[in-house]
Order: sequence, then structure tokens, then C-alpha cells
Amino acid sequence: MTDVQRLDLSSKKEKNEFVMFPFTLYKDVEQWVPPFISDMKMMLDTKKHPFYEHSIAEYYVAKKNDVIVGRLGVMENKPFNKVHETKKAQFYFFDSIDDQEVANSLFERGFEWCRKHDLDTVIGPKGLSAFDGYGIQIEGFENRQMMTMMNYNFPYYQKLVETVGFEKEVDFVSCYINSAKFVLPEKAQLVVQRVREKGKFKVITFQSKKELKKWAKRIGVAYNKTFINNWEYYPFSDREVQYIVDQLMIVADPKLIKIITYNDDVIGFLLAFPDISEALQRQKGRITPWGVLDIMLEFKRTKWVSLNGAGVLPEYHGSGGNVLLYDEMAKSFKDYDQYIHGELTQVAETAVQMRKDLISMGGRAYKNHRVFRIKI
Repeated sequence: MTDVQRLDLSSKKEKNEFVMFPFTLYKDVEQWVPPFISDMKMMLDTKKHPFYEHSIAEYYVAKKNDVIVGRLGVMENKPFNKVHETKKAQFYFFDSIDDQEVANSLFERGFEWCRKHDLDTVIGPKGLSAFDGYGIQIEGFENRQMMTMMNYNFPYYQKLVETVGFEKEVDFVSCYINSAKFVLPEKAQLVVQRVREKGKFKVITFQSKKELKKWAKRIGVAYNKTFINNWEYYPFSDREVQYIVDQLMIVADPKLIKIITYNDDVIGFLLAFPDISEALQRQKGRITPWGVLDIMLEFKRTKWVSLNGAGVLPEYHGSGGNVLLYDEMAKSFKDYDQYIHGELTQVAETAVQMRKDLISMGGRAYKNHRVFRIKI
């Protein structure tokens, strides 16, 4: 018999059990990358995380014989519902042993909360911020998770949620890039040359975090505007923009961050990050002086880079802004011999043209994460 309990967010013990459950579940899985424990606890802190300034959530753990066997969070993002005129809830932090009763019990408890708040649809996994990663992984299990920018799960998760009654909402595909084969087609190169010669579009690059910080808020605002037509869009609050910027700064190599301007207005960006997954795996979610040093060394050792955040404001797609962005992606590899492998992390299937462009440049889909929905 499964016992589902509401998480008491005022209890350090209960929060710790909730956060640490995946560390037990995935302890022998070499593809799983542990998150920072402190970051996970902050996501449960209603006084610190900016999500709770405008929205609500509740969390549950499932136990058998007083041992945790599953967990779940359900939320209402109120700005999202207001903009899209919907009554949607979202779920996140779903983890479970391979037991349908556990999944059924967790989601039924979550659905009760949703109905109580007059919500009629549940989608997910979808987290509290833009960098939490979307979906349940359904393909590419042999490949390591890209840091904490996406989720990793066992293949049986898809069966668990589909048996509950969830159906596909949207897929997010991640593309593998080999630096030697990632090349802009010849016709596109001619377009880029003309765009650069006209001089209205400019690429801003950085050499230090100090330089980057001066542009950080403008990047955050542009990030939000760029995805205004996307499935996941909602207007970020000022604190959410700052939160994204703060997260970006932790793993940013300023030389890999680029901004595209048009007549000095920020209209696009490329956010690329050295993959420090191996160091995160060694540190097992804890931040120690040795761990910080290990992570800093991994910045210099890694052969992988994640392109997780690339976009141009929609109104500039037809005037060369997007082609310039792709050229800058390719240059990020050419300018740094360190990186051999790259990943464009989680491109929504609704971004049809971008996915076509990436394939034409030599990228290939190698992971797929599916966001699910259910009417309740």
C-alpha cells in the first residue's frame, strides 16, 4: 500500500528527504548528473525562489513501509495562465520506482490539489524557471545528461505517466554537434557576409564576467522577448530575470556568450556553457572548497559545450539575424580548439525552421524529452 504525504516545507528533515530521493534512485546510473543540493532546497523555499512571488505549488512524497519510493510537485504558474487564458497546472520533480501504484497515487493526490484550485489540465514536467529543463526523456538514454539543464530518467517513466492517462503535448529534441562537421551552408555564408557588411547587425563578445555583468539584465529581457511565440512563454518578473542571470553567471564562460544587436538594441543572443558534468558527478551535489576547484578545472578540461539558449527576436528572422546567429554558433567551435563535441540543448519541435537549419549544418537529434498533458 502506498502512502502519499504532503511535504511540509517548514521541515528541514522532510525537505532533505524529498531532495535526496533521486540520489538514491540514480546512484548507480552513469548518465545521471546530480544537481546541487542547495539549489534544489532553494526551489522549495517559498521566501527565496522568485516563482512563489506570483504562483503556488505543493509537493508530495510516496512511501512504502516508511521508505520513500516516489515524489511529485504540482504548481500553477499564474502569469502563464493569464497570458494564455488557460487553467493549466504543471508538474515537476516526478521521480518514482518502477511501480504503477506509486505513480497513480502521487498523481491522483496532485490532481486533487489542481481541482481544488480550479485547474482543468496538467502539463509537465515543467519546472519553476527557464533553465530547469522540460519533459520526460523518451530517447537517447545511453547519452549522459547535459549538466542540470535537462532531466534524466529511467525508460519506464514514459510507461508510468502514459498509464496514468497522460498524452504528448510537445517534444524537446537535443542535437549533437561535431565541431569538424558543423558548417554553415555556402548560400547562408554569403547571406552572413552581406549582413556583416551592412553593419546594422553587430555581434558583442566578452572577455570577462565583469564585462558580461554590464549586459546581463538586457540579455535576460531579450531572452524573455525572444520566446514570446513559444509554447512555454510567459512574462518573467524582474526577480525571475535576475534569477536567470545569476544562474547563467555560475556556469558561464564569458568568451562563449554572444549578443546580437540591431542599431544598438539587443535582438538576439547565444548562451553557450562548458559542460562540467563530470565534475558535478564527482562532487555528488555538494559544494565544497575542493568541489569549486574541481569545477574550475573541469572548465578547462572538458571537450563538450552546451548551446542552451539561442534566439533572435521573431521580427528579425527574415532580415539575417538568425543566419548570423548560426554563424556565431559555428565560430564558437572554430575559435576554441578545446571543444570537439557540442549539444544544442532542448529545441522545441514547434521551432521547425531552427531544427531544419541545425540539421543542414550537420547537427543530429540524439535525445528527446517529451512534455505530457492530461485533462482532469
